[in-house]
Order: sequence, then structure tokens, then C-alpha cells
Amino acid sequence: MQLTVYRDTRGFDDLDGDWNSLLSRSNSDTIFGRHEWQRAWWKFFSADRELLLLSLRQEGELLGIAPFYRQQLPDGQRVIQLIGGTGPGNKDVCDYLDIIALPKLEGPIYEAVFEFLTTELTDWDEIDLHCIPDTSPYEILRETAAKQGLIAHRQVEDLCPIIPLPPTWDDYLSMLDRKQRHELRRKMRRAKRKATIDWYIASDPDLLFRDVEDFFELHRQSNPAKETFISDPLMQEFFHEAARFSLAQGWLNLSFLLVNGEKAASMLCFEYNNRTLVYNSGYDPHRFSHLSTGIVLLGYHIQDSIAKGHAEFDFLRGDEEYKHRFGAQNLEVYQITIQRK
Repeated sequence: MQLTVYRDTRGFDDLDGDWNSLLSRSNSDTIFGRHEWQRAWWKFFSADRELLLLSLRQEGELLGIAPFYRQQLPDGQRVIQLIGGTGPGNKDVCDYLDIIALPKLEGPIYEAVFEFLTTELTDWDEIDLHCIPDTSPYEILRETAAKQGLIAHRQVEDLCPIIPLPPTWDDYLSMLDRKQRHELRRKMRRAKRKATIDWYIASDPDLLFRDVEDFFELHRQSNPAKETFISDPLMQEFFHEAARFSLAQGWLNLSFLLVNGEKAASMLCFEYNNRTLVYNSGYDPHRFSHLSTGIVLLGYHIQDSIAKGHAEFDFLRGDEEYKHRFGAQNLEVYQITIQRK
């Protein structure tokens, strides 16, 4: 197995033709692992980080990618992380990450990666992997690391509430408890009685910049934490770029709820692998709060996902209580740390 180490963005160019094909055949296929997403993250958030993009091939076929970078923390510790991974100073814009490997070849791929990190690139103190889903073969990773004199430890980092979607809207409502079913119906009907309600999903490339800017404004109004998050100019540039390539690929689901013709709430979602991914949201908490605009728009989104035949409605990371009122079940996401014995 041939391992290649890319230390500059030429690696993204060289792997462009094979990256997504490998990802689609792996057990790690999420939008956050796509070549487009990873490259955009590196473009905007790579300051003070050293790229260590590892690829593994056999007879020319791409079998694995370890999209790493190395960073020195303020305390002097040298840490290797996944591109997009959460950590000190990182921008938290990814919900699922992993080493990308063909199924049943994870062991040899991990072995090659860990051998490189223990014999050729030894200038690091810890490998700190974030946002690892429970579908990732942790036991294979742990056993392979141990063969190289490394100790792996896994702990729950966060929870991703997910709704398994039934065939119809009525079936979905029957999944909810009686109180929540009544409340959802009542709020959606009341909004239509009190105002002219409509909603749309952004689809025009010529209007996309405006729609993303309108999303930013509703996001800012939601609460102070969201205002701080979206006020970062690099974050705004990243969101614009992610929206552009996602719309071009058919993944973007950026919606707006209109109250009497005015944008009152917005949801930034993605549609990927037959799932709806709820990435972020925003709403005006003052002018239209009496209409429960966020809940109404969420109801429309679930209806739309069921009509499209999606298997899951994934709220992504964050164990907020309202997600469970809508019937979500928790999926654990892990942090894996790897150290020398």
C-alpha cells in the first residue's frame, strides 16, 4: 500500500477525481467529508495549521484518506486533528468526520497511517479526533493503534437527535405523544388563520447571495450566541461558498417562512444520502413570535422530507429538548484521543 503525504493544497487537486468516489463507497459518507466541504474548510480556517493530508493507494486505486492537520496549541502541545474537527480555536462547522476507508480495509489503512505517525512523523503529542459517528469501526482503530504502541480512548462528545421518517405525514404525527401532536397541528393552523403564510426553498443561483445574507440576518436576531457566531467574516464567506457548491450539487435546502410576504424564519438544511440535515436556523423573535414561526417552518420541513421519501430527519449535533418533542432519537458522536504509551 502506497502512502502519500500532501503538505499543501496540491493534495486537494490530486485527489479531486477520486475523493468523492471513495467517500461514497465508505462507511463515512456524509456531506462534511466531501471534497468540496473539506477544501472549503481548509480555505477559510487553515490559519496556523499545517496540512497533513494522507492518501493510500494500491495499484493506483485510492483506498483511504486521512485528512489531517497539525497544530500547536497555546500550551505548546502539538496536536493532530481531522480537517473540520472541533478543538481549541477551531471553527465548529462540521458534525460528522472520520478517516475515509474502503469497508473491510480499515485495519490495513489505519495500520499504514499509524506506522507513518510513529516512525516518520513523530513530532506530535496527541491525535485528537472529533465528531466521529458510532458507525466508525472504533475497535479496529483501537487494536491497530495498540500494535504501534499507541493508546486510543473514546468518549461521547455530543448527541445527534434523528427522526426516523415514516411514509406519510399522518404516520409521523402518530409517532408523537398526544400533547405534542396537538401543539404542532394547532400552531401550524393558527399561523395560517392569523396571517398569510407561505414558504420557499432557495433555488435560483442569481438570488442565492441575497438569500444567504437574509439567513444571516435572521440568524443574528435569534440570540446573542448566534449573532457572535455568524458575525465572523470568515464564517460568512465559508457559508456563502458552502451554499454555492451545495446548490450546484443539489444538496442545499435553504428555506424561508414568509409572514404576509416578509421573511420571518429560515432554516439552512442539506439533503444528502436520502436524509435531511438540519444545519442551522434563524428567526425574528420579536415581530412574529406569537405565530411560532420556527416551529411552523420546522413542521413544513418535516412534511417536505417525508414527501421526498427521505429516511431520516437529522438535527445534527446538539441535544436540545425541542428536538425530542418532534420524535428524535439520539445518536452518539465521539471524540477519540490517541497517545503514545
